[in-house]
Amino acid sequence: MKAWVIAQNEKAARELAAGVRTLADQVQLVALTDAAAVTGVADEVLKVAVPAGAMVESSVDTIAALVDAQSPEMIVAEPTAAIKVVIGRLAARRGTAVVTDAVKINADGTAEVMYFGGVGHRTVKPAATPAIYTASAATFGDAPAATGTDTVTEVAWVEPASALTVKSTEQLPKADVDLTAAKRIVGVGRGIAAEEDLQMVRDLCGKMGAELGCSRPVAEAEGWLPREAYIGVSGVVTNPDVYLALGISGQMQHMVGVSNAKTIFAINKDKTAPIFNQADYGLVGDIYDVVPKLAEKLQ
Repeated sequence: MKAWVIAQNEKAARELAAGVRTLADQVQLVALTDAAAVTGVADEVLKVAVPAGAMVESSVDTIAALVDAQSPEMIVAEPTAAIKVVIGRLAARRGTAVVTDAVKINADGTAEVMYFGGVGHRTVKPAATPAIYTASAATFGDAPAATGTDTVTEVAWVEPASALTVKSTEQLPKADVDLTAAKRIVGVGRGIAAEEDLQMVRDLCGKMGAELGCSRPVAEAEGWLPREAYIGVSGVVTNPDVYLALGISGQMQHMVGVSNAKTIFAINKDKTAPIFNQADYGLVGDIYDVVPKLAEKLQ
């Protein structure tokens, strides 16, 4: 089977190519930026150079022509905002749909996805070819490192009839967190009263060798952590060995993002917090008292 990986970022390209390699005997990487045009992870890199002033979202005509020429049976896409637009439009043109946020993808094309906001899982299978999915590294678990060649093919840009034009750009602060690949994660919620108090949690993360994540209000309402740190149904879905929740109530929208964790620990001063029903280990206590003591013990 020939399968594609469509990616904008180098790390995602490597991780998804490694996962897709377990499903297909031929893997091509469709790279939408120079950063994603990595070698050694696929049988061939199809490099789509987006012209200056154009937007990635306008590459749908280029990708559609490439699909017609290459006939992939499966497409697994990095779920960036731009790529979601591209594959959504591609699927519409081909009279099919995208399986979004696949929790698991099987070699027979079936995929496990969440529904009702993560309350349950169901198995679906695309009826058309190519089968199109969005997925993260967590979808494939601990796949072996990606392998491939140094073959790079430049793809001719197809100018769309109605193109989007970049009028201006603004550089956003670069986030240094990637929770999709983290094996240990500490998540913080509204149990933290002030932004400066996050330092004690960062100290704990340093002792644990863990990444720092958060619930939605901490990232979106308060802006204390970057959007990439938000764990949940509309944020990041993770796959850690250990997840430690600090001051997080455990609402369904958040727990969807950690449902694949092997072990969940929870610390909350509210003994009725829903998270205790889903955690493997729970401690009723004030995080301002517990976290410094825990960090001290880990020295």
